Amino acid sequence: MSEWKDKLYEELRLKIALGIEGVSFDEEVLKKLVQKKEVKTVEFCGPGKFSQAKKHYYFPHAVHLQNGFGVFPLSDPNSPYKIVERNNVFGIEHRGNYLSDISFDREPGFYSAKTKDGANMKDIAQDRSVSSTDKSIVVCYSEECSVKDKGQTCLFCTFNAKKKYEDGPDGPVWKYPQQIGETVKAAYDEGYKHVTLTGGFIPERRELEYYLDVADSIKEALGKDTFNGTACIGAPLDLSVIEKYKEAGFSTIAFNTEVWGKSYFELVCPGKVDACGGYDNWINAIEYAVEVFGKGKVRSNFVCGLQPKEVLYEGIEYLASRGVVTIASSWVPYAGSPLEGHRSPTIDWHWEVQLKHAEILRKYGRTFEEVFNGAPARFPVHDIFQIEDGTWPGSGIQ
Repeated sequence: MSEWKDKLYEELRLKIALGIEGVSFDEEVLKKLVQKKEVKTVEFCGPGKFSQAKKHYYFPHAVHLQNGFGVFPLSDPNSPYKIVERNNVFGIEHRGNYLSDISFDREPGFYSAKTKDGANMKDIAQDRSVSSTDKSIVVCYSEECSVKDKGQTCLFCTFNAKKKYEDGPDGPVWKYPQQIGETVKAAYDEGYKHVTLTGGFIPERRELEYYLDVADSIKEALGKDTFNGTACIGAPLDLSVIEKYKEAGFSTIAFNTEVWGKSYFELVCPGKVDACGGYDNWINAIEYAVEVFGKGKVRSNFVCGLQPKEVLYEGIEYLASRGVVTIASSWVPYAGSPLEGHRSPTIDWHWEVQLKHAEILRKYGRTFEEVFNGAPARFPVHDIFQIEDGTWPGSGIQ
């Protein structure tokens, strides 16, 4: 491995570590950071992923490491990784050992705009870009998931957790199609290229109707018949329904499997079992979607750390062999999830998983463009693809 590749992989490993372990900070350092008005921040009721404290903080939306890797770090007062500041230069240190200078995002223009009915656009769609060239937004249409009423929340999930922390930051409970269309138009005018629509399960399975209304609103706002967007949905009982999402204009579709194997799926995702016809129907829906949308245009996420690597690899291999873009997100036991207080596997464990995941996708011919378009954020697999292809912007560092 060449020297520059060694450096990039070393920094990518740090990105993964920060995503799992979070970062700690001194309040004075954070105050200096948020005083930089151009830095894009998010409000949270912290101080972090394992804490139920009620105090509000404003925290960087994304951190960029020295060679360009972006990460959405969590706040955790117990993390060995810490944001520090020296002479107005911010950085990351690990147990006193300085690792990297860091920089921050600036707020996009649409964050200061409002929809026609007065909603803040930054509450309708969130910027998920950590690169100036791969700009994407996500619309999480609701703050709740209907499976909660049956006690069927996915074990890793924080949906429905907001009410548990009643002093948390406020935002719209529901986002309406017209609001979404206007916000997507404003973001696309600013150079954003992709929107993901996702959220909790809708009561009475009105999912299709809602997604079609949103698609119509986006197309009307853009003045186009199609748009570059991903519909993240639950597996329908009638698989032919999947065709309607493509007809509506979505370019890609996603069914997040989370864990592989029927027994794991039933344990970890009971709501998906009850609402979506069970594990077999979920996998059948993914395979049917590949027939409708095409290879490389169907996504499924795995939450890595909830089952043995060998089982996870089996699932990635199976779906990748059928043309699915898989995503391997590291499990973090967030506050408010049923598994709050548990521990994720080691950084070494997650590092091995990410490398193997990318290897499997490349084996079946997936490209960076397909992986990014199916999952338009910056997961480690995106970075690995570009490092190996020699297209990472920092590839020429010495």
